[in-house]
Amino acid sequence: MLVNETTVGRRFSSAPPLAERRRAASLSSHWLALVLDELDYGLLLVDASGGLLHSNRAARQVLNEHHPLQLLGGQLRARFSQDIKPLFDALLQAERDDRRCLLRLGEGQDRANLVVVPLNRDVEQAAVLLVLERQELCGALAAQWFALRYGLTPAESEVLKGLSSGARPTSIAESQGVAISTVRTQIQSIRAKSGARSIRELLRQLAVLPPLVSALRN
Repeated sequence: MLVNETTVGRRFSSAPPLAERRRAASLSSHWLALVLDELDYGLLLVDASGGLLHSNRAARQVLNEHHPLQLLGGQLRARFSQDIKPLFDALLQAERDDRRCLLRLGEGQDRANLVVVPLNRDVEQAAVLLVLERQELCGALAAQWFALRYGLTPAESEVLKGLSSGARPTSIAESQGVAISTVRTQIQSIRAKSGARSIRELLRQLAVLPPLVSALRN
């Protein structure tokens, strides 16, 4: 097949300039980072040796002194010695064997779950995504949206926050300084407004809310 110089010139001239392509790639990476920062799940992108490639805002907030995972000098570390081998075995198997898994790390009250997801298809550099568990059933912003959507009173909104954090009605009553009967009445009102037939169904409605973080960040 013969291709004349005019056709070749058109093909090359139709391609975006190198500077423009680099700018588009830079914008794409920037937008992706902004998107990840809006999610109320901690996300860590690492290589098989635990080298940090990217972390979103939620992950940086979650990885405090009590979390079983730590970031030290751009390197992912397990805080407890018994977690070192399971963690790095999972990273290696994800990168090498395309294997995903659920890990439970830590001990006592500092236990936490994370999902290990391989990202090594059709890419030059393989990576591993770690999805950290949420610290609450739903974030404060999602609970606030839920309360506004169904017209909950301030007192009912506080009860909703307590339920979403796993507190029992008796504990909510004690923290609010009211009788348990008051809290039960408020729960009945929340269920009636939201259409939930039980506390379990109410919690399910909260669990499936979009995991977005508040614009009013610390």
